[in-house]
Amino acid sequence: MTGLIWFVQVVHYPLKALVGHDAFVEYQAAHVQRTGWAVGLPMIMEAASGAAILVYFDPNQHSVLMWAGMLLLVKVWLVTAAFSVRAHHQLSTGFDRGAHSMSVRTNWMRTAGWSLRSALVIWYAQAVLV
Repeated sequence: MTGLIWFVQVVHYPLKALVGHDAFVEYQAAHVQRTGWAVGLPMIMEAASGAAILVYFDPNQHSVLMWAGMLLLVKVWLVTAAFSVRAHHQLSTGFDRGAHSMSVRTNWMRTAGWSLRSALVIWYAQAVLV
């Protein structure tokens, strides 16, 4: 998810401003549908695997890291629900500079959350495997 969110943040979302008004509604609908397929299942799998780790991990080892990782994931989901879904809904009727700007700005919160979570997961994997 970290690689995907960085691509979305620095390439995909900024390019929406260049689509043009006439084609934007169709473009936005295709974006929502295709992105849903690309991110929906991985997000669910990430949440399920993160929850499973919390249930099955040894609470004497790295519990702060595991809870921090899950809190970051909760943050990502909350930002998605509070800002991203709303911005995509507003953009579904046509390009709106304010909604587009909000989607780019608030997506930085998701980008930071997933990036920090990846760092924690990599650190944890290294600690457990070595």
